[in-house]
Amino acid sequence: MKLDISTWEEFAVSSIFEIRNGRGITAEEIAENPGTLKAVQSGEENNGVMGSISAGYCAEMNYVYSESMCLTVARTGTAGFVSFQPDGCVAGDSAKLLLLKHKEPTVAVLLFLQVVLQQLRFKYSYGRKVTELKYSSEAIDLPVQRNADGAPVVDGTHQFHPEGYVPDWQFMENYIRSLNHQPITTVNSAAAVSPLVVLTWGEFVFGDLISEIYKGKPHTKNELDPVLPTGDTSRSLRYITRTAENNGCEMLVVRDPSLEGAVEAGNAISIGDTTATCFYQSGDFITGDHMVVVRAEWLNTYTGVFVTTLLNAEAYRYSYGRAFIMSSIRNTRVRLPIQRDADGDPLIDDTHQFHPEGYTPDWRFIEDYMRSLPYGDSIPEVGEC
Repeated sequence: MKLDISTWEEFAVSSIFEIRNGRGITAEEIAENPGTLKAVQSGEENNGVMGSISAGYCAEMNYVYSESMCLTVARTGTAGFVSFQPDGCVAGDSAKLLLLKHKEPTVAVLLFLQVVLQQLRFKYSYGRKVTELKYSSEAIDLPVQRNADGAPVVDGTHQFHPEGYVPDWQFMENYIRSLNHQPITTVNSAAAVSPLVVLTWGEFVFGDLISEIYKGKPHTKNELDPVLPTGDTSRSLRYITRTAENNGCEMLVVRDPSLEGAVEAGNAISIGDTTATCFYQSGDFITGDHMVVVRAEWLNTYTGVFVTTLLNAEAYRYSYGRAFIMSSIRNTRVRLPIQRDADGDPLIDDTHQFHPEGYTPDWRFIEDYMRSLPYGDSIPEVGEC
């Protein structure tokens, strides 16, 4: 089902949801009062759930909870992150409960609204907190109920909108139900994967393997226009930052003409220099602050994923404020399989382009190995947001 958001109308969050502030819940309380009600705080991991607690105890303590399906929004930390809680939850002091107004919630409607609300998240970066006053006044675009002639249905009570528009709940329901996905499959077998004998590999200085390394042009979220999940992604760009999630992609942004001078072509490695997060980027992208871009003649999807795995294994060296700056990246040593002749002896490159002793990485072996892994036939899909 194709979406045409040009016909949607703007609604205040407070007209759609009752927003209830959570109260402090400790890990000790959860441990001492076990139950089935999810306790939710800020945080994306495990959908914000920190444990399960007794609903009776929450009622006794006058905590903010719902035993019906609902949404929550993180107040701090991962501020603006919206989670769907299918069995209800109790909200801690770093989260808020979002309860649907004037409408019995369904899974499909709440999932639709969750995705729409997530588009507000960029407003709460850099330490900005989600307050009840600010969040309730935020505006979201939603489909509206219409008559047979296409004119908007007008509700005389104006409970959702000053003009009397009514959200089209059935459209939301139908749209989510119309979505489908294909399970990831593989024809590869784990038993067919050749074992790696790392002891026979050569040690290379990473800087000797690459052709370019430079800082990407930094952009902040505030200067970018995010692509709504219901919008056209054909002219979008991936915004690559230091996040360790989603292949470094923080969000999709509109490919505005003003960005063209800063667009990085795909087939590159992105590295967050203060976080040592390394990812292969297959398609065009733009970067946030403190991002390094690496290019090489041997780089492709398979070699890129293989090498970034090795680079990420070095991340532990750059904790406690140590940055993975360009000189450190160049000087990083990685072990790679080397080209050998029929007798198993290393092939020597007289130009010594990659190694003082003339060893050359066996990029063909790396590609074949990556293709042979279970789900290796799905590797070309990486690098997408």
